Amino acid sequence: MSSSPSSSAQAARVRLGARLRELRAGTGLTGRAFAARAGWRSAANVTKIEKGQYAITADTVRLWCRVTGASLELTAELLAEQANVADAWATHMELNRGGLKARQERLRGIYWQVAVQRVYQTRVVPGLLQTADMISFLLDRVRIDQHIEIDDVAEAVAARLARQECLKRPDARWLFILEEDVLWYRPGPLETHQGQLSHLLEVMRRPTVFLGIIPRGIDRRGVITGESFTMDDASLVSVELTSGHLNITAPPEVRLYLEMWARLESIAVYGNQARALILDALRAVDALDDGG
Repeated sequence: MSSSPSSSAQAARVRLGARLRELRAGTGLTGRAFAARAGWRSAANVTKIEKGQYAITADTVRLWCRVTGASLELTAELLAEQANVADAWATHMELNRGGLKARQERLRGIYWQVAVQRVYQTRVVPGLLQTADMISFLLDRVRIDQHIEIDDVAEAVAARLARQECLKRPDARWLFILEEDVLWYRPGPLETHQGQLSHLLEVMRRPTVFLGIIPRGIDRRGVITGESFTMDDASLVSVELTSGHLNITAPPEVRLYLEMWARLESIAVYGNQARALILDALRAVDALDDGG
């Protein structure tokens, strides 16, 4: 299996492979001897697993621990790490295998557990803030672009709308920072974009929602636009890439995103200033609708 397109996911696999190498070396087993005991024809498999060049499955970890005589406690620890590595990266093809509705429903749980969610977007309005029409348009494009055979867009739209009920939770806070370009990017029909901008004006009034916008012309003070990301409780960062979805849980890496959030927050505008930017974009769209 080739390495993940995410350096973070690959680094996690390499760390796990290094732990397995230490475990084998600690028993005095050579790679050849380990392969023989594992029932493998070649010691090359051992080397590739230890270097993180092969995907490390739960069965591989169990076999490794059995051959090396690892304790039950160490086995459980390594299996937990393997699960984190496996969850770190998934392609859209894998995530959408059961259809778009199933993917939306798998995401539902976290939104009822998280206390503070931070979302930074450079391209589109975040899913929690999207209208039904915008969700329908975007998911239909996803189905076409990713060659998903199951046509359950309507059910997926309903699932995402149901997830938006989490915004009513009094015990949670939902923090959003958008680049101003998000307000002007029009992925779908004019009326869909109009409805989306109007909806932003409504949803930002919710007491649990905090919407910041980074103006196009602001002095960014060295804050460079990076990739869009979602952070749950400062413990999990999710990044959606063209080919798949990356989950980051390593504390040093999560801290980097927290620091980035603080920098983005320092140049964003809120309240009436943010509302004015949305209204500017809405007026421009209305002018197009009027033929102006």
